[in-house]
Amino acid sequence: MNPLGLLTLVALLGVGFAVPSTTQRTVSSHLTAQDQERFAKVFSEGLKSSDLQSLYYASANVALPAGDVTSTCKRLFTLHGESKLNDFEKNFYIIGARKNFGCKEPLPAKVESAVKAALTKDASTAQEIYYNFHSAKLAGLTVDEKVRTTLGKNLQTVLKKDDSLTSLGHGFAVAAELGSAGAFAYDRIEEAFVQADEVDGRMLQFEGGLSITALIVNGGFKLATSLSKPAPITAEQAVKFATYFLSRASVQTPKGVSVLLEALKLLATQKTIAPVCIRLADNGQLLPESPVLSVRVCDLLGKPLSPALAALSTTIVSRTSSDALVSKVNLVPSKDDPTLFTYSLKSASPTRGLYRVDIEAAPSYRQQLQVSVLGKVRVSSLEIGVGDTDSAASSVKRNSVAYPSKFANVLHADSQQKVVLKTVLLDDASGKPISVHQAFVLLRQKETRQEIIFVAETDSSKAYKFEMDVGARAADFGHKSGPYDVVLIVGDALLSNSFQWHLADLELKFAVSEGQQLGASTDALSSRKPLPEIVHQFRAPEKRPPRFVSDLFTALCIAPLVILFGLWAKLGVNVKNFPLSLGALGFHLGLGAILVLFGIFWLRLNMFETIRYLIPLALFTFICGNRMLRKIARGGSDK
Repeated sequence: MNPLGLLTLVALLGVGFAVPSTTQRTVSSHLTAQDQERFAKVFSEGLKSSDLQSLYYASANVALPAGDVTSTCKRLFTLHGESKLNDFEKNFYIIGARKNFGCKEPLPAKVESAVKAALTKDASTAQEIYYNFHSAKLAGLTVDEKVRTTLGKNLQTVLKKDDSLTSLGHGFAVAAELGSAGAFAYDRIEEAFVQADEVDGRMLQFEGGLSITALIVNGGFKLATSLSKPAPITAEQAVKFATYFLSRASVQTPKGVSVLLEALKLLATQKTIAPVCIRLADNGQLLPESPVLSVRVCDLLGKPLSPALAALSTTIVSRTSSDALVSKVNLVPSKDDPTLFTYSLKSASPTRGLYRVDIEAAPSYRQQLQVSVLGKVRVSSLEIGVGDTDSAASSVKRNSVAYPSKFANVLHADSQQKVVLKTVLLDDASGKPISVHQAFVLLRQKETRQEIIFVAETDSSKAYKFEMDVGARAADFGHKSGPYDVVLIVGDALLSNSFQWHLADLELKFAVSEGQQLGASTDALSSRKPLPEIVHQFRAPEKRPPRFVSDLFTALCIAPLVILFGLWAKLGVNVKNFPLSLGALGFHLGLGAILVLFGIFWLRLNMFETIRYLIPLALFTFICGNRMLRKIARGGSDK
């Protein structure tokens, strides 16, 4: 191998092994039945599409209903004639779709002749070679060894000039069909794959997205397979490419879905490096009464592995204490679902908490999962009472309430008192006090349903306490006196029986006047009503002056002109020396037109419209004025 090839190989291997991983030849997702249903819908919509490319890729993946063949074939030929694609590309689509649909109409003569001619002349791009070659195959034209050799030489020349990812991808796909004439392209595979971008240390993709990535992966594998060469990527890189393809399962175009499925099917068939999916079959929450670990093992398409795994073992370790719950135990395959493996942890008596699940399977699969074993909480004791604000909490008389009942009497508290609550929560399995993520005391006004939530804090004995000074908290309640529900809320991600407990009724009385209380009540009610609809309004026009002021201003503007004409009439206007020439007439007419334009601008035009008319008028007036002055100057010099 040349030095460049050695360097690219080292870099390629570096991409795959730069980041250590807790997995080996495994991914955490696969195509689901919902994905397959959505893909079928995309292809079904593609059959109705007016896009030639979408129609071809849909035809390659789903069958057309027999009753729609005639109309669809007619639409296919119409779309081909209207398509703006390159001739070689749209010819490929019509030939392929026509064959897939089983159209009886013959190919247009110019299409068939164009494909035949393309095999005998050199193409300028790898894409053109790709489409022309596959068009000839789909059309049933003979592609003999001489033609393959010619195409191979043409492709080699093209790839020397253009080594972009798109060109290399199409080149690999063609070279895979040319036999020995395309063997030269295998040395370019390293050059292409080394350009893959790594994303988050989990995925590999090429610039250009799904289409380019699938094109290079599919073409590279097909070329290596046709030449009986090893796979062009490592097992670790296959995992990262598969992870990328699975992340694009939401693609919505027929071409995208088609190339995605082709890439995943190809990776799934590479037995030496093919990744498999090992994931939890449920949400990963194990119930205390039946802690059963369920793991799903399948290929990238969600199908059972063939051959099936000989054994699937697991080691489960507590994330809190790092103690092993079970070690190297075999999961039991399901009789009804070949992708499902289970193991009951009942005998291991797992305690509430988070666990790491290490899965291993022969020959070389390893995956790390996370599960949580849920527990149950029970209320050991709860006491609630009302006492004076300045009294110690320990001296307040308290009433015990048993879960889940409610205290029979209504508690009363005014602004000089406080409400105290204490409860102890126990783990149902161990009987020990536990801490939970959420422990709240909710007070809800019975009439307005307004809610105030307080956080219950733990003390040194892990008991939860709540204490509220009624007077100090009056503003939080909007000074709304009246009956309130007292509710204890307990929740945790590791509890299977989180609860809300209405434990007592409480009558609060705040030191506030009746008017203030009514206002607070009105505010509370209005805060829960819909706000007025926001309607966009343009700024209102500014107020115009009175009509008298406008008329007076107009008269003052016209007055100088009236005075001018009056003085001319009184003194007499000397027009004997007015030069009768085109320049003089044009100048005065242009000047008058400009004055008229200003008047129209004042009445109805805007600034931009006025400028559009003013420019030619001003230019005309300037030229005429210049000629007039030159004539006057010549006349004066003659005298």
